[in-house]
Amino acid sequence: MGYDPDFLAAPVDPPRAHVTGDLLDYTHFSLELDPGRRLAAWVAWNVDGDRLHPGESIPRSGTRFRADPRVPEDHQTLDPVYADNRLDRGHVARRADLLWGPLDEALRANSDSFFFPNITPQMDDFNQERLGGSWGMLEAAILSEDGLRPRRLSLFGGPVLADDDPPYRDLVRIPREHWKVVVYRLDGALRFRCFLLTQQVDPGLRGAVGYLDEFDTWALPLTDLEARTGLVFPGLTGASGDDVGDARATADRPVDAMPAPGPLLVRNARDVEW
Repeated sequence: MGYDPDFLAAPVDPPRAHVTGDLLDYTHFSLELDPGRRLAAWVAWNVDGDRLHPGESIPRSGTRFRADPRVPEDHQTLDPVYADNRLDRGHVARRADLLWGPLDEALRANSDSFFFPNITPQMDDFNQERLGGSWGMLEAAILSEDGLRPRRLSLFGGPVLADDDPPYRDLVRIPREHWKVVVYRLDGALRFRCFLLTQQVDPGLRGAVGYLDEFDTWALPLTDLEARTGLVFPGLTGASGDDVGDARATADRPVDAMPAPGPLLVRNARDVEW
């Protein structure tokens, strides 16, 4: 039950937020709910790639989004935020990631994924195409690596809860950015990669987002991610992952043309050196 920090045969603790929130365990994932922002500060989940059920074998139809009765409703972002607009109820821990193990366990995970603490407001074109596609592309790439045995991942993700996120309906501030950390063991070594994706909330509320453009996916160093999110990742101490700007030569990117370490625009999963 909940995120297992020992899933990769080495302890990988979840992030720490600067604000103490509601800690909640679900089937295959856990999260910390920021009561002031009414959204998850972070979500942590495990993926057993050798025991995943195909997403279409466990339908999502008929499963409703709902408040978690264990915490006050005013700590959660609920249906009134999503009524009569282009905002989708976007999963943080992807439903498809959680559908592993015995069938009854996978069914519980499917249902748990629809609790509102695991949901963030996402523009429809961001959620329905770009987010699932980009995140799924990266996870599929690492799960296919020959040195990944067993085929297991631990993941952290969530919205970037920035102070200048635009307010909406006096109920929530809409995050412009979402982040994910993929943790894995490749050829016996514990490794991780950090990613960031932005959404354009509304033409009247654009604001500057630095090196990010609409719906671009970036790999970035852990120090950049910590600075952007205000989170600390103690579980990644000793793991390899801060060489984002190194060792990324491809047919289209010779060694002498590679940039210095820093954010890397990910156009294809092959851009990432796992």
